[in-house]
Amino acid sequence: MRQLIYLLFIGFCITFTSCREDFVFETSAGGLEFSKDTVYLDTVFSNIGSSTYTLKVYNRSNKDIKIPSIRLGEGQNSKYRLMVDGMPGKEFTNVELLAKDSMYVFIESTIDYSEYANNTTTFLYTDQIQFTSTNGTQNVELVTLVQDAYFLYPQRDDQGNYENVPFDSETNIYGFYLDEADPNNGNEYHWNNTKPYVIYGYATVPTGKTLTVDPGARVHFHADSGLMVRPGGRLVVNGAQSTTEEMENEVIFEGDRLEPDFADVAGQWGTVLIMSDQDNTINHLTLKNANIGIYAMVNDDSPMPKVTIKNSQLYNCTNFAMYGIRANITGENVVVNNAGVAAAAFAFGGTYNFKYCTFANYFNSYNQVPLLLNDYRQPDETTIEVTDLTANFDNCIVYGSGNIAMSLEKQAETGTNFHIKFNHSLIKVIDYNQLEHDSLYPFGDNDATLVEYLSTKIARTSSQNKPDFVDGPNNKLQLITGTDGEGPEGTADPAVVTSPNTDITGTARGTLPDMGAYESKPEE
Repeated sequence: MRQLIYLLFIGFCITFTSCREDFVFETSAGGLEFSKDTVYLDTVFSNIGSSTYTLKVYNRSNKDIKIPSIRLGEGQNSKYRLMVDGMPGKEFTNVELLAKDSMYVFIESTIDYSEYANNTTTFLYTDQIQFTSTNGTQNVELVTLVQDAYFLYPQRDDQGNYENVPFDSETNIYGFYLDEADPNNGNEYHWNNTKPYVIYGYATVPTGKTLTVDPGARVHFHADSGLMVRPGGRLVVNGAQSTTEEMENEVIFEGDRLEPDFADVAGQWGTVLIMSDQDNTINHLTLKNANIGIYAMVNDDSPMPKVTIKNSQLYNCTNFAMYGIRANITGENVVVNNAGVAAAAFAFGGTYNFKYCTFANYFNSYNQVPLLLNDYRQPDETTIEVTDLTANFDNCIVYGSGNIAMSLEKQAETGTNFHIKFNHSLIKVIDYNQLEHDSLYPFGDNDATLVEYLSTKIARTSSQNKPDFVDGPNNKLQLITGTDGEGPEGTADPAVVTSPNTDITGTARGTLPDMGAYESKPEE
């Protein structure tokens, strides 16, 4: 009898325990891992229909978890749809995932690409898959090309790692080398004007290769993306004069957010980074809305980078529109404007020669300047390195919304060459006694062996020698005729010429040319 009671007790325990849940799922605290942080659904306009892509989600923890929700950021309005655990939809709740296990999420695009056939403001459709937890939300970005374009981005290897490229001897960045025979894009070292380019990461030109950009090319960089020319590589931007408002022959570098609200927003993408001492040439380029526009820099022990820029406009940059670090830059008919620190900055020395350029800055930030030059860098708190600086500005305008349009600094005391020359240029310096004893500025104590001001006009008040721009804050730096000799009109040095001797618009310069990149015209 005692044995029977014992057996009944064991049977009761087995029956009771068999009724409990086999697994206890805790609410996810995050920490999920994904096979991709961005899913590129690179179906192009010409391939109307849906494409299906796969995302793998990993629970690396030792706990069975329940994900409160998996949903598309745009919800039911999204042009994507998902399949999670065999169930289709756009929003899912309490999705279970075992410890040390994974699951697949299938993503389909249901975009009608014909909607975008004539749309010039949207090249990409983006959304995100949102995985909620008790500690917030983890997102996986979704990107689909909705117009016919060349789509360039880093690939992943068999281990799931994205491509990267060297920035210097110690640092790699998210990017990729261009391909001479890409299966989708063909020769990526030749950017043509047949359709736009959309760049994710840093498209990189390595040693011995040349990237050539045709007239009329349109290049759109995603956030934190850009173009890098490594030492020994070469960039040739072959823009040409345009005859219509559409700037049909101009090369345009800008971000990939082309809605009207983003037309003039700084900092949407990275930079054009040039580290090469080859004959890098840029002609008729409009670059806007970057962190740094053209960035020419010495890297490690590489030679001084070399760039020639003509007939180009660089606007709306978070830091600098043009930035040289111990570089060799030549410019003709260049316009720079609206940058948070300096429209053009040349640091740690270098060689710079500019003719008929307009350096302006109307950016809404404290203490920004159109032009900055110095001969040093400070790699750490206790070290200052100096080097030679030579700069010539012929027939240029240096003007902006601040009182002082230049920042000039010399750290070297002996042993290096420091010489800057302004010839027939206009510079805004409303001093208020801040700089009267600084030997670099155009006042009584100026040392002409360091900085020469030859036939240069100084705007010492807000009205004196003021250039009459059409609309400086909005990057319309064309000069309006009628300043009667007070400003830059007819006061440039005619002995200084460009080849051909025209302004940035192709207008011929007369016997009494104007300073800056534009010949003046009557107000329309």
